[in-house]
Amino acid sequence: MTEGTTKKFGKRTAGFKRNDGLEYLLKSLNTDMQPSEQGLLARYSIPKMPLIFVMGPPRSGTTLLMQWLANTGIVSYPTNLLSRFYEAPIIGAKIQLMLTDPRYNFRDELGEFVQQSKYVSENGKTNGVLAPNEFWYFWRRFLSVPARDVWSDDELRQTMDTATMLAELAGIMDVFDKPFATKGLLFNNNIPFLNSIFDKVVFVQIKRDPIMNIQSVLGARERQLGSRNAWYSFDISERQELKDLAPIEQVAGQIAYINRAVNKGLSEVSSSRKLSVQYEDFCENPVIFFDLLKTKLSRQGHTVELDHYMGEKRFTAVKSLYLSKDEAHSALKAYRDYLK
Repeated sequence: MTEGTTKKFGKRTAGFKRNDGLEYLLKSLNTDMQPSEQGLLARYSIPKMPLIFVMGPPRSGTTLLMQWLANTGIVSYPTNLLSRFYEAPIIGAKIQLMLTDPRYNFRDELGEFVQQSKYVSENGKTNGVLAPNEFWYFWRRFLSVPARDVWSDDELRQTMDTATMLAELAGIMDVFDKPFATKGLLFNNNIPFLNSIFDKVVFVQIKRDPIMNIQSVLGARERQLGSRNAWYSFDISERQELKDLAPIEQVAGQIAYINRAVNKGLSEVSSSRKLSVQYEDFCENPVIFFDLLKTKLSRQGHTVELDHYMGEKRFTAVKSLYLSKDEAHSALKAYRDYLK
């Protein structure tokens, strides 16, 4: 299933086009499951475990961070399998548990489902049943105009179906018996709102070297939409201001405005509920971040039952620059100007 919205910004290249047959089947399946899902919601209200939101610009390392979180084993998360039950996620969580948890693998009948998430992705799209999914179809269900990307906190307070959303997230965490980690890029501008509706939450902000981040978004535009000129990822409120600029300056503004919005939103969040990580530092030493995250979760009343970190010791941060020196200089200057 292809997540996200690019239709209004540019035409997808062949490798990124939606599978219309799959979209129809999933809509039909979820509609059929809705009555049973509704019956489950009465059992849940407020999540008892923390929710972890990964915030930041596109192509900043959010997918790698989610893949790493998935492989630590300390959180539940939206998988490619779970995402297909976007209107019945509690039932979907139970189905996933039955199919993929080694505890329920009777005589290896379904052994091919028991696997780890691999560190492979393309423009945020991962491969594998248990690989992290961006889960946008789930989040958009609770918006009064699902096709929009930009919301004020006041609009969300007045129109978002937070009661159902909280109940479903509580149900997912109850099934997996773990905190739930997910990308929150759709709500980069709405951190104070999210902070107000979740009793237990940790916001993880990821930042990347701006030139590498800008370069990566330009590459994603070319791969997914066939042109550097096509807008990639979610709309932002400043897009109209950026629309007539050259691609490098436009992307520099996009990344800067998102980082500025996340910085501003997190300034209103208690230190016990937020964590900032630099992509390059995370790649160099993930164990430091693991220990910091354990501490943040403990301050939300959740103890991680894992004494020693057993994950990857390091990752290779992409540092190859294919922009020319002049392009890199222009990108950095524009980024710094917009970040002010």
